[in-house]
Amino acid sequence: MEKIIDEKKQGQSLVLEQDKNNKRKLFIESYGCAMNFSDSEIVASILANEGFNTTQELEEADLVLVNTCSIRDKAEQTIRKRLEKYNKVKKKVNPKMKVGVLGCMAERLKSKFLEEEKIVDLVVGPDAYKDLPNLLAEVDEGRDAINVILSKEETYGDISPVRLQSNGVTAFVSITRGCDNMCTFCVVPFTRGRERSRNPQSIIEEVNDLWSKGFKEITLLGQNVDSYLWYGGGLKKDFDKATDLQKATAVDFAKLLDMCAQAQQKMRIRFSTSNPQDMTLDVVRSMAKHKNICNYIHLPVQSGSDRILKEMNRQHTRKEYIKLIDDIKEIIPDCTISHDLITGFPTETEEDHKDTLSLMEHVKYSFGYMFAYSERPGTMAARKLEDDIPEDIKKRRLAEVVALQQEHSRIRTEEYLNKTVEVLIEKESKKSAEHWSGRTEHNSVAVFPKGHYKVGDFVNVNVNDCTSATLIGEAIGYSENN
Repeated sequence: MEKIIDEKKQGQSLVLEQDKNNKRKLFIESYGCAMNFSDSEIVASILANEGFNTTQELEEADLVLVNTCSIRDKAEQTIRKRLEKYNKVKKKVNPKMKVGVLGCMAERLKSKFLEEEKIVDLVVGPDAYKDLPNLLAEVDEGRDAINVILSKEETYGDISPVRLQSNGVTAFVSITRGCDNMCTFCVVPFTRGRERSRNPQSIIEEVNDLWSKGFKEITLLGQNVDSYLWYGGGLKKDFDKATDLQKATAVDFAKLLDMCAQAQQKMRIRFSTSNPQDMTLDVVRSMAKHKNICNYIHLPVQSGSDRILKEMNRQHTRKEYIKLIDDIKEIIPDCTISHDLITGFPTETEEDHKDTLSLMEHVKYSFGYMFAYSERPGTMAARKLEDDIPEDIKKRRLAEVVALQQEHSRIRTEEYLNKTVEVLIEKESKKSAEHWSGRTEHNSVAVFPKGHYKVGDFVNVNVNDCTSATLIGEAIGYSENN
C-alpha cells in the first residue's frame, strides 16, 4: 500500500512503434507519479520527430533519458543508482551514449546534476520538453545543455502523446500543470511551477482520438484537477483580472467533466488528484449526473489533526474535510474514497497521530497511500521546521496506519460479496494465466476466469470471494457499455 503509483511501472523502459526512417535510438524510463509517465509520452512524441526510435536495450541507446521524481528521498536515491548503472554502460560498452535527466528532480537540482553527476549531459525541467531539439543540438556539439525554466503558459496541449505504457484500454489525459497550493511538505510548486489549465477543446479532441483508437477509459490528470479553470489561457491566480466575457464563458472542472462525459458516453472517466479545499459539490453533482464518470474520488487528507494540517499549510480543517466526505456520500451514496496520509510530520505528537487514526475510523477509506514523512530540500517544512520525529516512531505510526487501512480495506471489499459489478478487462491476472484482471468503477481490482472475453471488454461479474484488496468472481455476460 505504501506507493505512489503502480510499482510495476516504476523504471520500466518504454517502447513505441518503430519508424524505419528514424536512425537514432532512445532509451527512456520513468519514476514517480502518473504525471511523469504522461510527460514521458510527450517527450517520446517530440523525439520521434527528431529521428529517434525507442529501444529496451540500454547498451545500444544513443540517448538515455530518465524522468524523475522528487517527492521522497527514496525516489531520488533510486535515480542516483540508475545514473551509476548508465555510467558503467557508457564507460564499458557505449562511450557515445548521451544521458539526460528530466522532470522534477532535474528542476530541483538544476545545474548541480551537471556538476555532481559527471555522466549527465542534459538536464530538462518539466516545462522545457519542447526545447529538447535545441538542447540535443548543443549536446551533439559536445556541450552540456540545461533548461529548467518554469513556464506560465506551457500545457503541451498541442502535443499528441505517444501512448508508451499503454495496454490499449486505459490512458492518462493531462488537463493541468503545476500547483498553487503551497503545502509545506511538497516540492511540486517548486518543480512544476504555477497552476495553469489546458484548452478544453484540445482535451476533448484527445478524448475523441483515444476513443477512435479503442481506448475505453481515461483518467483526467493534474496535480490538482479541481483547480482546473480555462478562461482563454493564463494562470488561475490571474482569473480576477479576466474580462467579463472571459469570466462568463470560463470552463471549470465540473463543466469539463460534463464535456468529457458527453463527448464519449460509453468511455469511463476518472480523475486524479483532488484537493479537499478546491473540490466543489458541482464536481460531485457532475459525477452523479453521468453514468460513465466513475464513482471514485482520491481525496488526500495527509493528517487527521487540525494542528498538523495547519503546520502543513493544508487549507482545510478536519471538520471541513469530514463535512465534504459526508456531502459526497449524500450525493453519491456508493462513492468510494481513498486517501494520502503522512505519519511523523515535524512536531506530530501521539495525540495528533490518534486524531489521524480516529479520522480513518470515521471515514473507513477503501484504500490509501501512506508514507512516513521524508524531508524534501527546498520545501517550506525543510526551511522552517526541524525533522524532529525519530525514524522508529515514524515507522511505528506508519505501521499502525497501514494495519488500520488494511482492516478497513477488507470491510469495504467485503461489501461487494454476492453483488454484480461491472469490470473493464485490462490484462491477464498476475497469478493465473486462466484469469482476467480489471477494475470496477470504484477502482477495485477484480479477477475472474477468462471464458470467451478479451482485454477491453466491459463485463458483469458476480463477486463470490475477496481478499482485502481484490474481488474474485465469475463473469455472467457483457455489460451495457460493451
